[in-house]
Amino acid sequence: MNKKERLVAAIENGTVIDHIPAEKTYQVASLLKLQKLSTPVTIGLNYRSGREGLKGIIKVSDRFFSSNEISQVSIVAPRAVLNTIKDYEVVEKQTIETPSELRGIIRCNNPKCITNNEPMDTFFHVNRETRIVRCHYCDKEQELEKVELV
Repeated sequence: MNKKERLVAAIENGTVIDHIPAEKTYQVASLLKLQKLSTPVTIGLNYRSGREGLKGIIKVSDRFFSSNEISQVSIVAPRAVLNTIKDYEVVEKQTIETPSELRGIIRCNNPKCITNNEPMDTFFHVNRETRIVRCHYCDKEQELEKVELV
């Protein structure tokens, strides 16, 4: 397909997050605080996808995301695809995966956990196969799909 014929305009430099489950697209945009950026942001919703059925896509000009931000995205949109764009070309493409450890990203749902009672970051171990997270401090387990972000 010719780059000029794409459904969403190409960007010169920045990041494209593709294959977001359609119903999670705005949650990803909110998580990344895209509404606060001054650079162009394109959010596409309900595009056909052989992999997702319907997908969302987010294009952000002149912005590259930190590993912590990508870890946050991995919680709500596992298997989304992150494309780094430079001079209108994809220079890096990676499927987002939830890391094996999450620090300071999700809240422990145990009210007695030290992380809910002391000023400190949370720390979880992730089982990627079962999508269960376990608090490093109190051993409380939660399903990744039901966690609360910090």
